[in-house]
Amino acid sequence: MQTVAAPARSVRWRIPVVFGLTFFVNYLDRNNLALALPRIADQFGWTDKQTGEHGQYLLGAFFLALGLSNIFLSPLAQRIGPRRSIVLAIASFSVVTILQAPLGQYLIILIMLRLLLGLGEGFHVPMMSEITSRWFPRSERSRANAIWNVGILLATALGPLILVPLISSIGWQLTFALLGVVGMVISIPLVLLVVRDEPRREDGVSEAELTYIAQGSADAGKGAVKQSRSYLRFPTFWLMVLAGTLNAFCGFGVLNWLPTYFERTKGIDFSSLGWPLAIIFSAGVVGVLLMAVLGERINRRVLLMSGGYVIAAVLVFFATTMTALVPLVALFALGVFFQSAYTGHEFAVVQRVVPEGSVGSGSGTYNGLSILFGGVGGSLIPGTIVAITGSFTAGMLSIVCGAVLAAIVLFVLAVALRY
Repeated sequence: MQTVAAPARSVRWRIPVVFGLTFFVNYLDRNNLALALPRIADQFGWTDKQTGEHGQYLLGAFFLALGLSNIFLSPLAQRIGPRRSIVLAIASFSVVTILQAPLGQYLIILIMLRLLLGLGEGFHVPMMSEITSRWFPRSERSRANAIWNVGILLATALGPLILVPLISSIGWQLTFALLGVVGMVISIPLVLLVVRDEPRREDGVSEAELTYIAQGSADAGKGAVKQSRSYLRFPTFWLMVLAGTLNAFCGFGVLNWLPTYFERTKGIDFSSLGWPLAIIFSAGVVGVLLMAVLGERINRRVLLMSGGYVIAAVLVFFATTMTALVPLVALFALGVFFQSAYTGHEFAVVQRVVPEGSVGSGSGTYNGLSILFGGVGGSLIPGTIVAITGSFTAGMLSIVCGAVLAAIVLFVLAVALRY
């Protein structure tokens, strides 16, 4: 088959941009509690050990429900339709975020709301992955996935600058309510306006673009897992799940505990947390885009992910030994930069090891298992260590160990895939 050049005018690139915005809102809604945890702990009068003990349940409840929702609700969401399901997910997690304002003064109810938040967000990512696989040939998927994954990184980078001043001025409960309202008003209309389940001529997609996408999908099918065999039977899929679990443990472990670690261990005042956290997570925004392009050019995506984790582990280890603010922030920022090699190629690899027709459910299974064990682990394991030892540094070092294991698993996967 003759290769068809990419058309100059491409409707498809609007879709990951919109997905990036919805993912930005998604991550602000899920990560707001990690940023507010120091203030919540002060409000309830918790010690360091109590903060570790109660915080692990507040943070872990979300990831438990998120993982189960990914696994069990993604197949249903795919039958309902990816676009409809994305709208439903946005409405669900926005409403639950709003409800945390009037009901958040009760610990047990706040934990229950975090469970509901995870259920609502669970099928958001798998459906974005499904639509991406329908609109983009495999040669472009790293970039397309990276664009909407930037929403995560922008939320983690800008979240402290947005939320810390708001929490300081109007309180964490009103801040949560404001997030829920803004997310619903902005995200749902954009999805309805721009996103479609399939590329179709009647939606303004040119004949040249339809041909380009169709050929790319056919080429992708040649190297994909055969439809007649379930991806659950392939060792490469389970290696990817293990890598994703360790990535979730490290990523969410840092995301969940870094604000409290900085305040309680490094002595940074809560109102001053915005810029240090923003600088650290902004490094990931740059990293995921550069790593996505680099991985596509050298065609060594998984090996690049492995090397990124090796470097990240070393940098975060040395960061825990720093007392001065500048080297502390610089080392954590570089660690996040190199870890972002995983984020830049994560779903491109998942879309390779599952069948073309099962990307939504396969992404849900992968994402669900990764979050169920890695996300919950990233909340519970450092929290338990802090609850036992009273040391947030010990909790942070457990994340370094996870990064080393992630590098090893990814190296094995790179050898198995030759990718």
